[in-house]
Amino acid sequence: MKFRQPQDIIKYPLITEAAFNKMDNLSENALVFIVDRRATKKEIRNAFESLYDVKVIKVNTLITPRGEKKAFIKLSPDHSALDLATEVGII
Repeated sequence: MKFRQPQDIIKYPLITEAAFNKMDNLSENALVFIVDRRATKKEIRNAFESLYDVKVIKVNTLITPRGEKKAFIKLSPDHSALDLATEVGII
């Protein structure tokens, strides 16, 4: 399925203690978002890079028991997940 806008793929950030620890830990440097269930890792990466103007190293996904797709988005060392979260208003 072709998505028209990056906003169609990236739904909202997940704000939990575990997600915050992934942001805060410099070795992980990752953000956690709920994304469209039909989106591929490549589509998630491209949408995230275009929305937030950052370089994504890796995307891991899983389907939650609630049926939502969760994406763990690891940023390049050039970009701080904590700074991006502050910029976007997550924290």
